[in-house]
Amino acid sequence: MSVIIYARLRAKSRQPFCVNDKSPECWYPVWFSRQVFLQGGGGYAVIHQYWDFYRIRILMIWFVVSVFLPLGDHAFAAERQEINLNDIIGIEQLNRLIEDKKTDHKVFYFGFDLRSGSLEDARQYLPFLDYLSRATGLKLKLKFTSKDSSIIEDVGLGRVHFAAIGAVSYVRAKERYAVQAIARGVNKLGKAEYQSAIVVASNSPIQSLDEIRGKRFAFGSLTSTQGHLIPRIALKKRGISLEDLSAFEYTGSHRNCANAVVTGRADACGMQDTMAKNLSQKGQVRILYLSDYYPSSGIAANKDVPKEIIDKIRRALVDFDPLGRDKKALYHWNNTEMPNGFRASTGHDYIELQNWLVNLGIIGGEGKARNGALSQ
Repeated sequence: MSVIIYARLRAKSRQPFCVNDKSPECWYPVWFSRQVFLQGGGGYAVIHQYWDFYRIRILMIWFVVSVFLPLGDHAFAAERQEINLNDIIGIEQLNRLIEDKKTDHKVFYFGFDLRSGSLEDARQYLPFLDYLSRATGLKLKLKFTSKDSSIIEDVGLGRVHFAAIGAVSYVRAKERYAVQAIARGVNKLGKAEYQSAIVVASNSPIQSLDEIRGKRFAFGSLTSTQGHLIPRIALKKRGISLEDLSAFEYTGSHRNCANAVVTGRADACGMQDTMAKNLSQKGQVRILYLSDYYPSSGIAANKDVPKEIIDKIRRALVDFDPLGRDKKALYHWNNTEMPNGFRASTGHDYIELQNWLVNLGIIGGEGKARNGALSQ
């Protein structure tokens, strides 16, 4: 699928010479076609033919009018598997591509907690939503959370009707907005639970969790269960608080957390167990610690979604068979937090994690998040 990207231009014609390709005048919108190749993952583009800026603007307008407006579900379904995994498309652009404003049917929007990166996550969830649409007869569309929002607000305020959501995000959304738990993900052992992993670089001298004291630690998202809460629980059980670390940061996703360790920016990080095991098998990280099991991520619904709709979604989730009947249509579903499907769930499943959130001061005793409790 061709996309409009912003790339650094190094032209062979009358454009000003750009020192190290970093001058501001080197930035132009570029039509991503066979005439452009990305080099080394850095976003640099070399164009073998000069493109005038205004001609490109006209081309962009023509593209939107002639292609995107008539684009229907079938066309997008055929193209979406070609999404480039480099994060070069903005969240708002992705939402515009996915939303269908011409439909006469009620559309239910589905959001998600960021895990691997917006485009990789999209490739995993789009075939899954196709399954849910077929199984329920409902029209479901993927919606990305914007940078100035969160999945908690999106599902709580009704910007999305359903969300794949971590346990911490669910607890917060339940306390603030009375969202409803529908199902929990089932792991490869057949349990509706998961672990968190604390990893270090493959050549790290750190051999035990006690040695984390005084080191630099990376977390995923502040609202992540596997990337923040469970690692905090593990450190707390060893008597290690945030104040005992030389530095800590929230990287925003499990993949970013792992990258912090691989690049040497952090000595250790807490992350999703499935991804940690995959990276460990490739020799990119070493697993230092695997936590106890805690209630897994799942699917939640806005409080105003009608019961009959929730019941349809719940039945389809429980009937979902990612290892057998539905496997062929999925994309890397084994890398998600629900690789073996779902089990019906209620809010009572998350009471233990809610108590830990209070114990660690992440939310107050009444269940409301404390502002600044974990400022970077």
